[in-house]
Amino acid sequence: CFNYGCQSQAEVVYGDEQLRELRVLIGEARDAEQERAAIGVAVGRLLAWAGQQSPISADKGGNYADLGVYGKMDCIDHSMTTTRLLKMLEAQGMLHYHRVLERVLRRPFLVMDHYSALIEEVSAVESDGEDRRYVVDSWFFDNGQPAVIMPLGRWMSGESPDGGG
Repeated sequence: CFNYGCQSQAEVVYGDEQLRELRVLIGEARDAEQERAAIGVAVGRLLAWAGQQSPISADKGGNYADLGVYGKMDCIDHSMTTTRLLKMLEAQGMLHYHRVLERVLRRPFLVMDHYSALIEEVSAVESDGEDRRYVVDSWFFDNGQPAVIMPLGRWMSGESPDGGG
């Protein structure tokens, strides 16, 4: 998905060696926290590889650094693409501590709406009932950089990776 609002789409094919690399990366995680860190890196790699086959290599973080550029991505494009990538990782059996949920929307007061992909820590939900949902947000940085992973509650309050709200 790219060109804002999923106006354009391109099919991307990942090779066996790329998937093997991600399987090792994510498979080294020994707990949910390590898996989240690996997921962020994996999403960045997947988007970088997708940029070799599609115009999303031109995407810059946020919505303003790439205005008018073919291949730009807004949060709708990022959230839909990242959710698809996460579902692919899940279907490949790479996620052991998380499950992929439907994307999420925040509507902060007097600020634009923002969508993100969403995962949930499986063992924590089953053990203590505490909210262990995390956004996986690839929108903040240039194509190929690791996705931001942040607790849903902090993200919903408007927090960004630079600590701002």
